[in-house]
Amino acid sequence: QVQLVESGGGLVQPGGSLRLSCAASGRIFSINAMGWYRQAPGKERELVAAITNSGSTHYADSVEGRFTISRDNAKNTVSLQMNSLKPEDTAVYYCNADIRPTIQPMGNYWGQGTQVTVSS
Repeated sequence: QVQLVESGGGLVQPGGSLRLSCAASGRIFSINAMGWYRQAPGKERELVAAITNSGSTHYADSVEGRFTISRDNAKNTVSLQMNSLKPEDTAVYYCNADIRPTIQPMGNYWGQGTQVTVSS
C-alpha cells in the first residue's frame, strides 16, 4: 500500500523558516509530479508548489521567491523550504503525488497533512 507521510510542521514567528518533508513508501514503480497544497480555515485547498520528475517547478504567486520545492527521486521524497513566513501562510499543508504502484495503475495520493502556524 502506497503512503505519503509528511513531517516538519509547527509554530514559527513571522519572518521565520520551516522545512516540510514528505516521504512516499510502499511498492512504488514510479512517481511523476509531486507537490504541496495547503488549506486554511474556511478556505479551499490550494496548490502551493509542484515539481515534475525531471525537476521543473511551479509556484503559487503568493509564495514565489519565498518557498522552494525540491525532491530526491532516489529516496521518493519531496521537501518544501519555506522562508520569510507570513501569518497568511498559516494552514494545513498536504503532500500530493502521482504514483504508479508496482501492481496497480497510476493514482493520485495525499498525505495526512501537517499544521503550519505563523504567529508572534
